[in-house]
Amino acid sequence: MGAIYFLNSLTSMGSKKRSSDSVEEIDIQKSNTSSDSKVSSEHLKKKIKKVKKNEEEIEKSNNNDNSSNGVKPMERKKKRKALDKEKHRATSGDNTEMKPILANLEVKEVEKSRTSNSLPEFHIGVFKDLGSADGLVREAAAERLVMELQVVQKAYNMLEKKEDVDGGLKLEAEKDDGLNNCAPSLRYAVRRLVRGVSSSRECARQGFALGLTMLVGAVSDIALDSLLKLIVDLLEVSSSMKGQEIKDCLLGRLFAYGALARSGRLIQESEYIKEFTGAVITLATKKRYLQEPAVIVILQLVEKLPVKVVLKQVLDAPGLHEWFEGATEAGNPDALLLALKLREKLSDDNRSFGNLLPNPYSSSSMFSPEHLSILSSCLKESTFCQPRVHGVWPVLVNILLPDVVPEGTDSSTGLNSTKKHKKKPKSSSYEEDLQKNLQNFWDVIIEGSLLLSSHDRKHLVFDVLLLVLPRLPVSCIPIVLSYKIVQCLIDILSTKDSWLYKFAQYFLEKLSDWVSNDDGKRVAVTMALQKHSNGKFDCITRTKTVKDLMSGFTTEPGCMLFIKNLIDMFLDVRPLEEPSDQSQTTDDNSEIGSIEEKDVTSDFLKSWVVDSLPSVLKHAKLDKTEDSNELPEGEGKFGVQKEILKFLAVQGLFSSSLGTEVTSFELDQKFRWPKAATSSSLCRMCIEQLQLLLANAQKGEWPHTVTSGKEANDLGSYFMKFLSVLRNIPSVSLFRSLSDEDEKAFKKLQAMENWLSKEERNCGMSADAHRLHALRYLLIQLLLQILLRPGEFFEAASEIIICCKKFFPSPDLLDSSGEDEADADGDDAPVLMDVFVDTLLSLLPQSSAPMRSSIEQVFKYYSDDVTDDGLLRMLKVIKKDLKPARRQDSDTENDDDTDDDDLLAIEEAEDSDEAETGGEVADDQSEESEGIADSAGKGDSDSDSDGGMDDEAMFRMDSYLAQIFKEKRNQAGGETAHSQLVLFKLRVLSLLEIYLHENQGKFFTFIICKQQVLKVFTNLAQAFVNPNTTEGSEQLGDRICKIMEHKIFKAKHYPKDESVQLSLLEPLLEKNLKLASKPFKKKKSAITPSKKKQSASFQRYRKIVNLAQNSIYWILKIIDSRSFKEDELEKVFEIFKGALTRYFDGKNSMLKLNFLKEIFRRWAWIGRRFFGFLVEKCGGAKSKFRRVEGLDLVLEILKPLNIEGSDVGKKMVSKHMSEICVLIKELVMNMPEKQSKRAEVRKFCGKLFTIFTNLKLSAKFLESLDPEVCVACEGQIGKVFLDLKKQQV
Repeated sequence: MGAIYFLNSLTSMGSKKRSSDSVEEIDIQKSNTSSDSKVSSEHLKKKIKKVKKNEEEIEKSNNNDNSSNGVKPMERKKKRKALDKEKHRATSGDNTEMKPILANLEVKEVEKSRTSNSLPEFHIGVFKDLGSADGLVREAAAERLVMELQVVQKAYNMLEKKEDVDGGLKLEAEKDDGLNNCAPSLRYAVRRLVRGVSSSRECARQGFALGLTMLVGAVSDIALDSLLKLIVDLLEVSSSMKGQEIKDCLLGRLFAYGALARSGRLIQESEYIKEFTGAVITLATKKRYLQEPAVIVILQLVEKLPVKVVLKQVLDAPGLHEWFEGATEAGNPDALLLALKLREKLSDDNRSFGNLLPNPYSSSSMFSPEHLSILSSCLKESTFCQPRVHGVWPVLVNILLPDVVPEGTDSSTGLNSTKKHKKKPKSSSYEEDLQKNLQNFWDVIIEGSLLLSSHDRKHLVFDVLLLVLPRLPVSCIPIVLSYKIVQCLIDILSTKDSWLYKFAQYFLEKLSDWVSNDDGKRVAVTMALQKHSNGKFDCITRTKTVKDLMSGFTTEPGCMLFIKNLIDMFLDVRPLEEPSDQSQTTDDNSEIGSIEEKDVTSDFLKSWVVDSLPSVLKHAKLDKTEDSNELPEGEGKFGVQKEILKFLAVQGLFSSSLGTEVTSFELDQKFRWPKAATSSSLCRMCIEQLQLLLANAQKGEWPHTVTSGKEANDLGSYFMKFLSVLRNIPSVSLFRSLSDEDEKAFKKLQAMENWLSKEERNCGMSADAHRLHALRYLLIQLLLQILLRPGEFFEAASEIIICCKKFFPSPDLLDSSGEDEADADGDDAPVLMDVFVDTLLSLLPQSSAPMRSSIEQVFKYYSDDVTDDGLLRMLKVIKKDLKPARRQDSDTENDDDTDDDDLLAIEEAEDSDEAETGGEVADDQSEESEGIADSAGKGDSDSDSDGGMDDEAMFRMDSYLAQIFKEKRNQAGGETAHSQLVLFKLRVLSLLEIYLHENQGKFFTFIICKQQVLKVFTNLAQAFVNPNTTEGSEQLGDRICKIMEHKIFKAKHYPKDESVQLSLLEPLLEKNLKLASKPFKKKKSAITPSKKKQSASFQRYRKIVNLAQNSIYWILKIIDSRSFKEDELEKVFEIFKGALTRYFDGKNSMLKLNFLKEIFRRWAWIGRRFFGFLVEKCGGAKSKFRRVEGLDLVLEILKPLNIEGSDVGKKMVSKHMSEICVLIKELVMNMPEKQSKRAEVRKFCGKLFTIFTNLKLSAKFLESLDPEVCVACEGQIGKVFLDLKKQQV
């Protein structure tokens, strides 16, 4: 609004530099009249004369130019700019010389006026600069106006006969305006300034108001009563005016009154304040938009007045009392603003404010529900000035939440808040009064009036919130972020098209910035948002507000405060301020059960609490406090972990039979439960989060020793001790009763963990400490798993305990019944590690993610001891088909024999696969087993013998697989069984990857390990190639390929000695070559498969080919490292010869040219062996395409031999010169039809001729060629062949 801008612009007056251009005229005039000035003024005169002279020259030149048409207008423009710059330097450079010149001018003018009736000249052109958009120009013009009029008025006051004054403006000034003591020029200026403030031209209103302010304040001859009357007369609204004209007159009066208030004259002549205030109030009643600026004009005047004057002049002003009386009915926020500020000035009660303020006044009565109901109409109407916030709101917030808050106000709930406030005597009732007033204000005004209304008023609610936040104590955040406020915010943010959406986002940003450095505020805001959204704020609003707030807890005190509030929310008990006396705290807590029932927190909100507790540790830097003092290593984190663990254990594992509160004297701590019984789903969630907490703690721990008599930070040991203590409390029991088997296993696990913990402390930092630590956490996870899924794990727990007793025997650990270890004493007892690995595998299918992590940790430290049989058990799971084999032999041999006979044994699953999937699998997947199906069905036969294990050990894990197949038969489609088996395979693959990683160096140190790597390779290859093994799970196939690539093919070590026989590698090489050459064929079916399924089938085919190629590279690398003699490699050469023969003669071979070239590049001895064979095949190839491709293979073999004087190359080429000539004849006599193929032939011949030249075999080659071939070469090859012939001439 223009009025507000004007009032703000006046405050910056007087401190800015004047514009030099705006004072040009007065500078020139005054410098000419000061003949008796100092030397500095003479310098200024010379500059001004020079400028005038230059100006005259330019005028003359312009006249001459106009007469002669030779000079362009641009030249004149440049000269004018140069003159302006010089004039600017002349006037602004000697600004300091102006003051004595002006002073001398003033004296001269006054003396001159004494001797004559003429007054100093007043330049009216200054009014033009008052309307300039440049603030500096307006200020300079106002100063010049005041200077000239002061001189004129002084001269006028010195005149003896004022009626004989000469002046062109006398007639205009003779009007009856009451300014009889003013010179005509001054009267004219005042009238024009008053009229000017009503002008809407550019910035005329601001400039003329500035001039009026300065003039009235500087010239005391202007009578205030006359000026007030003149303002009304000149800016009177007549009946003929319409629209903008009325608005201009009213705003002009407002600016005129503002100028008068700021001039300071009313403070000196206070008898006019009453009339002035009445005039302003009268103006405010005319239009709504005039009320607030009118009040600001009055308040700016009141700030400078003494209290007595305010009481007599302002409060008794005509119309003010009536304005206050009708404010509540009319909904006038400006009257309320004026009343509040006047009350603040007076600091005393007064009846003049009507019912706007209570009488007697107090903060409690001001913010009582009754009085706030009266004020609600005024505050609701304050939205008319949006987007600006009305001035009444900052005043109300200042009264409601003063700047100074007593020290320690938020000590019970905040961390950093108390450090920011000034000290003041503590008041026990201060916070209660503040909260009560804020609660009343929020209930009546914010939620009861504004929030239920229009979008503008909702916008105002969040504006007020932003005003409140900087002053808001932590204890009052739940009041401000109430249920209705949070729900309104959620409603806005849930719809992006909402009118307030962007502003709501802005509010959340400001809210996050406000809590950024204060953990107490962060906690309160987070809890309020989640509590009132039922834990779904981020989900509904599609933001990360709560997530970002939670990630800001980086210190131990902040984490502990957040955890405390989360626990209180879960228990549905509001945080109570804890007295210093511990006995008093106990009494208060004991009365919780007798308090009237509160709203029970929903299960969803409780589940959010349970999920949030472990995530507190994610971003925390808990080894330092707020003051950056380092704690002992892990101390801060361990303290937070203990608090989380105790809550999860109490709420998830136990229940109390005597009330909701139990005290443990041993732990010196009280434990609470919700009044309503915790649901079983929440208990399960607590146990799962407890498992996750322990698993994460295990990853960050190392085996510890006892240091300085204190036990190191071991969360697992603390949990087991905590569990034991709570189980010994009579009134506390497990949340569910256990069967006899589970109870027995539970107690054994506790005893075994206790024994292993002692052993770990005694081991120090030895290698066994890692194994003990991992075993202990596995036992803890098993214990929790028994509670989570009763009746499923007691057998596995018993077997793990037996293995632990064998690993770390102790005669007095547990009483052995003889039943558990009866089989272990026999001669045919299975190997301990085989039983242990088998038990770990049996746990994988049903275990949770934390338990699988513990299993992997245990397997990592025991992988060195895994036997060959244990490894085969893992591989059997990976190879297991969801579809049983179609054909089985009754007299199948064991896996060892099968793998030796057929290293890539694959079930011929074409028919069965087509029957199950409707022909969706491509033929290449069934034909992959073509030619290697002699032993089909043997690799996966159910009658396989598993490495000599007894029946009980062998079928312990198979019981789960049998359950999967049973589900497949009972369920349509068997989707559940299939997905479970895939997950099981992925988990076993994780163990296998750990095994390969931990034993990389040992694979190639011991003979047995070198054979194991071949077993792993062959079994993984079989699992990947067999479509029934990885069917429906691309992830499983990719995982197998990744393990083979990184842990086998790219491993640093591989078998290099005689431990791996060539007889094992030869069939493996043959099978992979066949697999790499298999074509991709679409399955013939009545139903055409979709493009998506065809694409998936082709992608699988490409992966199989890539696997076969990498396998061949790896096998050849092993063969090459052994340095076999050529006669020992005859079988290898025969295999390659067969593959190359099929490549040239057959149509179905899909060996890639680049793959063969890579083999010849890496192992040149293979290429040299087949050089003559390839030349012969290229010459007699049936397919021209294969012939041209074969040329690249020939060149690839010759590349390393293309060296001058190479005897090996020369001997090899000479030996096969006749075959080469036949090849050249075939090429030039039967050139390909396609131009690209002819270019490749010429390129081959050119490179071949270069090799002949380097090996000095050109003459022999030319002699061997027939004459007709030479003629054909000249015609087809051209220049390259002719150059070869010229070299021999």
